[in-house]
Amino acid sequence: MKKRSGLSWLGLCLGLVYFFLPLLATFLFSLHGKKGVLSFAAYERVFADPQFLKTFGFSLEMAVFTVLAGLALIVPTAIWIQLKVPKAKPLIEVLALMPFVIPPIILAFGLIRSYSKPPFALVSSPALLVAGYVIIAFPYIYRSVDAGLRAMDLRGLSEAAQSLGAGWPSLLFRVVLPNLRTALLSAVFLTFAIVIGELTLAVLLAWPAFGPYMALVGRDLAYEPAALAILSFAMTWGSIGLIQAISRGSPGQRSSLGGTH
Repeated sequence: MKKRSGLSWLGLCLGLVYFFLPLLATFLFSLHGKKGVLSFAAYERVFADPQFLKTFGFSLEMAVFTVLAGLALIVPTAIWIQLKVPKAKPLIEVLALMPFVIPPIILAFGLIRSYSKPPFALVSSPALLVAGYVIIAFPYIYRSVDAGLRAMDLRGLSEAAQSLGAGWPSLLFRVVLPNLRTALLSAVFLTFAIVIGELTLAVLLAWPAFGPYMALVGRDLAYEPAALAILSFAMTWGSIGLIQAISRGSPGQRSSLGGTH
């Protein structure tokens, strides 16, 4: 047992070194923006660039709209399938795999081809970009929501709420969604990370997003791309930490039947 425990700790340490060593090397490289000294000059130049805030703000806005549209479409659909049409679940599982099968460049050209002519001329509208982001984020949102629904007794909760006189709006907002808090947070931050770093759709649809900005900086500069990589990593881990902080102390999957009648 001691030998097996020692091997487990050795494997963990090797995994941590494999993961953090490139990150440390990238961080140290980003500090060489000023010749001869270690400094945060590369980070200062990134924050001083007006395109940084402009593109990040645009992608942040698109992320908000993507989260709202994705949750509005997927959460009620997942609940309805779980309660009313469980036999359709294999079909949804297949559809959830399609964004992994279809390359984003094919998706982008398909959107341009389909929505470049009246009556659905949406190529010049950010709504088409949001629609593409929803498609890309669909597997992650659906998996998170489905895992949350499977962790609770959805049928039992819905029957109990309806027996107390709750309608579907009360069932959704006062029973189901409170129990899906952690799952919804996971879906939100996964979608946020996807939209912030997405490149292909933003480039082909010609929108000033953060992904194309990072690619442009990586092509023309040396130390600023490393700084952007560290900042992106920090934002991702900050999101994960926020999930943990909000969900910590949660009493688990429980109903909120009190007051539904």
